[in-house]
Amino acid sequence: MALLTATRPTPTGALMATPPAVSASDTIAAADLGVNGAILCVLNGGGSPDTVAILDGGFTPAANAGVSSGGAVANATSRAFYIDPKAVNTSGFVTVTHTFITTVTYQLYPMG
Repeated sequence: MALLTATRPTPTGALMATPPAVSASDTIAAADLGVNGAILCVLNGGGSPDTVAILDGGFTPAANAGVSSGGAVANATSRAFYIDPKAVNTSGFVTVTHTFITTVTYQLYPMG
């Protein structure tokens, strides 16, 4: 499990590093989401689709686990996902899982 690093855009532009690799299970810190959330861009340069799951750390009033969001990122494509700050779990993180990680990278942009 790896903590994803956010790139914070500025009015004059932020230096973009080479997109880091994902792992099978990653986390995003609540501090990177703030009150507005973030955009997670998943770039799949591999030969198989990657199913991304953004786990909801919350519970319903009946104590059922929250509903996860996400979706498939086809091979050789990219997809952007909104990370809602309401998905932060009791440890202060959002967990993001991947079914395929070979040549899959990410960019994380806080929205505020």
